Amino acid sequence: MAILVESLAEQQRPVTHMRAEILAQPAALRATIDALLPRTAELAELARRTRQVLFFARGTSDNAAVYGTYLIQTAAGRLASLGSPSVATTYHAKVDLSGTLVVGLSQSGRTQEIIETLDWAKDCGAHVVSITNSAGSPIADLADVALVTEAGVERAVPATKTFTCQLVALAVLTIGLGADLNVAELNRLPEAIDELLALATAPDYGVDSIVAELAGVDGLVVSARGLVYSAALELALKIKEACYLHAMGISYADLQHGPIAVVDSATPAIVIAADSGPTVDAAVGLARRVTQAGASAYAIGGGPALASASSRALSGPKLPEWLAPIGLIVPGQLLTEALSRRLGIDPDNPRGLSKVTQTA
Repeated sequence: MAILVESLAEQQRPVTHMRAEILAQPAALRATIDALLPRTAELAELARRTRQVLFFARGTSDNAAVYGTYLIQTAAGRLASLGSPSVATTYHAKVDLSGTLVVGLSQSGRTQEIIETLDWAKDCGAHVVSITNSAGSPIADLADVALVTEAGVERAVPATKTFTCQLVALAVLTIGLGADLNVAELNRLPEAIDELLALATAPDYGVDSIVAELAGVDGLVVSARGLVYSAALELALKIKEACYLHAMGISYADLQHGPIAVVDSATPAIVIAADSGPTVDAAVGLARRVTQAGASAYAIGGGPALASASSRALSGPKLPEWLAPIGLIVPGQLLTEALSRRLGIDPDNPRGLSKVTQTA
């Protein structure tokens, strides 16, 4: 059911729950930062007992974990990787996890597969951190340290504020593991997202123009690299969930090893990048290659260089690269919500989905 509009700039647009939750992200991020930053001492104690980090998650939470693997390896100097829950729940393998910090992510905290995997990990000798939006949930109770985000109730099925709050929790985890990251930059994050939302909800921002063009396609590619790769995976998932379009989330490097052949005049690409950092030049090169192939390239972030190489562009947040993915997904969320409505779909209740997904 639609909610009342919130601004004169969009007085003709009914606000879905999904859109309302996108707009609520600055407050959710502020509450999460305030709740979790004081927990870094507990995380530092676990850091002294462990060497590598292993993530277990599914869906949106798995996309968040990708950000964690990049940030921990680049900023904390520890090996971090994605684990396969099936090793525990289907194969029942015995793995030596001594010296391993296992991190389980589940927004509800009640995904049975992740609960079983964390229980298995402890039995294999791991220390466990959980990241969830639900205090008192099973994965919170299983953990040595439970990082409970403060996103509040999420009414729309597609995750928005719970995803960005998970990324904040992963940033705090990385600081707790010894990364020399600027906490003042993290504290400024909600303000930067608020500024981005003010820009992104203005009529001249460009979302509607891109939506009008994407409404006629059957599929698209969403590409990024490094720390921002998680945002590309998450945007592709949101487009599949809420718009019923085939969206391939893929890194620049993998895309250019063959799959770029799918990009043509009927299959555009969304290219996402931070405004600074070592991956910007590759993003610009990809956008040029896409447009030279006769396809449209839509930029999210990447500064003036990526915008000039693309067919259309949505500016990103004013954030350092390590925090940029938290802001870069926001224009993608707005784009997804608007495209879903343009296609006649209710973005709050996509077919076949629920807030808690149980995997056999």
